Amino acid sequence: MSESSVPNVHHHTRRMSGRDPEERHRVATPLELLFDLTFVVAFGTAASELAHALSADHVGAGIVAFCFATFAISWAWINFTWFASAYDTDDWIYRLTTMLQMVGVLVFALGLKPMFASVVDHGDTLDNDVMVAGYVVMRVAMVLQWWRASRHDTTRRAACHAYIVSILAAQVLWCVLALVDLPVGTTFALMVVPFLIEIGGPAYAETRRGGTPWHAHHVAERYGLMVIIALGEGMIGTMATLAALAEDGLTWDVALLALAGTALVFGMWWAYFVVPAADILHARRERSFVFGYGHMAVFGSIVAAGAGLDVVAYHFEHHSDLGLVGSVLALAIPVAAFTLLLYAGYAALTGTLGSFRLALLAGSAVTLVAPVLMAAADVDLTWCLLVLALTPWLTVVGYETVGRSRGAATRQITVATAIRQPETRNPRA
Repeated sequence: MSESSVPNVHHHTRRMSGRDPEERHRVATPLELLFDLTFVVAFGTAASELAHALSADHVGAGIVAFCFATFAISWAWINFTWFASAYDTDDWIYRLTTMLQMVGVLVFALGLKPMFASVVDHGDTLDNDVMVAGYVVMRVAMVLQWWRASRHDTTRRAACHAYIVSILAAQVLWCVLALVDLPVGTTFALMVVPFLIEIGGPAYAETRRGGTPWHAHHVAERYGLMVIIALGEGMIGTMATLAALAEDGLTWDVALLALAGTALVFGMWWAYFVVPAADILHARRERSFVFGYGHMAVFGSIVAAGAGLDVVAYHFEHHSDLGLVGSVLALAIPVAAFTLLLYAGYAALTGTLGSFRLALLAGSAVTLVAPVLMAAADVDLTWCLLVLALTPWLTVVGYETVGRSRGAATRQITVATAIRQPETRNPRA
């Protein structure tokens, strides 16, 4: 066991020698859970702004702004999460540096509303100055963390330096784009460069510069906890829908909507956690980038589903420019995206999909399309939502009744294959 894996009672300065990737019973820390709470604010703001844009029938612009916001929010969280998995010392320097990052997240969240306004209202330039300022605060803290790790963990100094260089290079470009007032379309086009540096830096550090000792089970747990935070937006959206109808007291419509919204969120939660990813990620560490980067879209689809429930609330309040079909699509599309991403992620991790899961996907397509057709036929929105809420439950029921044994066999084969090929099991250590 490494020095930094020993439980900390007194938070004196400790060396960042790297955590043991084989450490048993590694779980998320209270500090990590506190850090995640700042992203509740960011995701909540993004969901609210998307719902406003969709309800005002600014669909394309709202989606573009939301995708940009989702990447920025998720990337800020990913930066810290993978570092913490490898180098969490929980000393006073680490704690205060993490607090500084939390300040940056809150500053960043303040910039989401003006950014959405500049895109949705077709402003001349992209107003992301406050977002970039928040990122500067986060990046100062992150560079300090990596610099400290590079001084203490000399065997992985090259990887730490690669992270530092990529973070600084990308941040300089983000600042330049924020300061230079270019048209919105031009700014988004030029963002491709810092975006590639952002996602390419970790890939280079982990595959070409020795990598870092991140812990697979810890990372899988951390991603699962962020999924739960994102699902919270669905409960908020459900409550907003109920509030829109509950002015006249408890009615059957209110009860059915409570069932539909809760069932949808609960089903998405169950479907996500029905397939354990940690064992596969531990055995096939080279697949971590698909897992880690792919979750940015997963987070976005879940938060967008919460925004879709907000759109439904606006429809009931008669504050939406979308018709019945548009309101159903505002929820059905992110649920469809979540479902596709769930199966795509499973296929990427295991290297297989199988006819059984393809059949479940086909069944999910039926429960996704049927509510749209029902809305087109002017069926009450409540019944459309009840049918839509069945979508994740097809995965749940299918896996719990038939797929569990198949999934277990697939995981065993994947892990066994990795053991027989040790050169691909841990290319980063």
